[in-house]
Amino acid sequence: MASFRVCESSVHPEVISDVMTQKATNSMYFWEHEEMSKVTEATGKVDSMEFKGDGQTIEANNKVGTLEAVEGKTYEVIEGKVDWRGRPAVRGRHGGVGNSFFILSNFGLENLASLSLAVNLIMYFMLIMHINLADASNLLTNYMGTSYMIAVLITAFADTFVGRYQTVIISSMVEIIGLLLLTLQAHYEKLMPPKCNWPLPPCEKVSGNNEILLYAALYLIAIGSAGIKAALPAHCADQFEEKHPKEKRQMSSFFNWLLLALCIGGAFSVTFFVWIQNKKGWDKGFGGATGVMGLALIAFLIGLPRYRIYTAQGSSALLEIFRVYVAAIRNWNLELPENPEELYEISRSKASPETEFVPHRNKPFRFLDRAAIVQTPAGEAPNPWRQCRVTQVEYAKTVLAMVPIFCSAIIMGTCLAQFQTFSIQQGSTMDTRLGPYLTMPPASLPIIPLGMLIFIVPIYERVFVPFARRITGHPNGIPYLQRVGVGLVLCIISMCLAAVVEMYRKRVAREHDMLDAIPTVQMLPMSCFWLAPQYAVFGVADMFTFIGLLEFFYSQAPPPLKSMSSAFLWGALSLGYYFSTIIVKAVNAATKNYTTSRGWLQGNNINRNHLDLFFWLLAVLSFLNFLNYLYWSSWYKYVKQQDQPKDVSEQPEQV
Repeated sequence: MASFRVCESSVHPEVISDVMTQKATNSMYFWEHEEMSKVTEATGKVDSMEFKGDGQTIEANNKVGTLEAVEGKTYEVIEGKVDWRGRPAVRGRHGGVGNSFFILSNFGLENLASLSLAVNLIMYFMLIMHINLADASNLLTNYMGTSYMIAVLITAFADTFVGRYQTVIISSMVEIIGLLLLTLQAHYEKLMPPKCNWPLPPCEKVSGNNEILLYAALYLIAIGSAGIKAALPAHCADQFEEKHPKEKRQMSSFFNWLLLALCIGGAFSVTFFVWIQNKKGWDKGFGGATGVMGLALIAFLIGLPRYRIYTAQGSSALLEIFRVYVAAIRNWNLELPENPEELYEISRSKASPETEFVPHRNKPFRFLDRAAIVQTPAGEAPNPWRQCRVTQVEYAKTVLAMVPIFCSAIIMGTCLAQFQTFSIQQGSTMDTRLGPYLTMPPASLPIIPLGMLIFIVPIYERVFVPFARRITGHPNGIPYLQRVGVGLVLCIISMCLAAVVEMYRKRVAREHDMLDAIPTVQMLPMSCFWLAPQYAVFGVADMFTFIGLLEFFYSQAPPPLKSMSSAFLWGALSLGYYFSTIIVKAVNAATKNYTTSRGWLQGNNINRNHLDLFFWLLAVLSFLNFLNYLYWSSWYKYVKQQDQPKDVSEQPEQV
């Protein structure tokens, strides 16, 4: 590999920042006191550099990412990453497992602050804001769906303009403001509708400025949470180098530890915070969530000096792929050349060292090759909306092939929404006593799958994966798509269990003449732990499907899009929540003339609704979703991941 030295008297033209060196008694002192000069913005443009101190030399070669000290200690520069001051990130000082702890702490604490809202807000909407069951369910699913959808947009914005760690800081502050507004509204009675004996009429629904305040608080929280969901997983993945063998293995475990952090934070949220909201007051519960969110921000800032930071690129890989689709449509009438080498690609000799090149493939989606048909004369810059590189076209093909796989998460997201809405309402009618002195709020039922995952994830990571790896030879134990398929099957089972339990719950209510019993006041002689199996099975399904999809995308996505792996999952979940709103309204509209409550899910009295039939409908949809997944997963061909060498031989420009 080419290598050259930058000494005190000479600087290579590609070095962006000034080279500032300060003499030290020896090179080790020089490094440990961080008197290293700002050499580059970690764009990977510096091939090699040399530092001198009292006759001792440290040579940095960014091609292989190492700094070698003559005293035997080796320092490695991380290509494309900087520290928080813009200096090159160094392995051992920045990133790695230890520093990712602060990021996982932020993620876990954020989930601690927000998950209690996801599982208990429906009770707040009904009991305090006097919103009926169906509307409260739709309000909650719209809030959750918006949060996930905004995450997709924020991901592109973070990578292009702001940067990931800055996005986390800004989003945390926005979420704190939203939680503070929600706390203030829950504290002052004049900001809420008048109290009443809900669900008995008359109860005045929240309206006017108070309704505006409620929506403003909710969607500020949604935006803040979306920013963290969008930027934090990618920022944590930045702490590991995919080309480094040891860190590549650590990165494969990262997604499981990410799930564990979420589960630990969520377990405290659905127990401790839900208890505070129900027993001590909603204002105190929301206030506690605000304080925890502040701790999450502090935990993230503590690790800031040790992070590896991916610099904003000023351009969006997602936009480049979107241009391919537009160009293919605009060039629809053009004839494809028989020889793929006639398609447009920039010259390797003129490209920057970090430019990626991907060879052409005839399948799948040959029609997208029209985006690379040469139309601009040689020497002129092509219109990016009409003429794209072959590499960009291949990236677009890969993303399009993964879309049907990710769509399988839409129905699963719809099922997840029911556990945060109707299942909570189910629990409010059941016996929540744990003994003579303790009761468990219905919103704390998610502790069942969360507790299982806290126990299962380490076993899965430390026992099952190594065992399966020896049998299958796959680095992750089982292939990504098989893992996702297992989760989808468990989702079907979970919905069937939910339907059976609801049928039994309604039979108990009918046999004890409690069809009109008031929830949370008159409890059915049936333990809420009857709901445990459906929660437990879905929790395991969540581990297999959602984490499997994250690993699948991160392994298969084009390098510029790897940071958006979580955003694609959040987008699928967002559509699932929105679909939940649509299907609830559609079911009520289709059944309004056949039920006394004017719809399966229309009335506030869940004992007289037909939630069991709705769960059976979701089980059927989940089964059809699984059949669709089987087709697309068998059709999909894994993309072989290999590093492209930076110093490949030059090829003529294809025009």
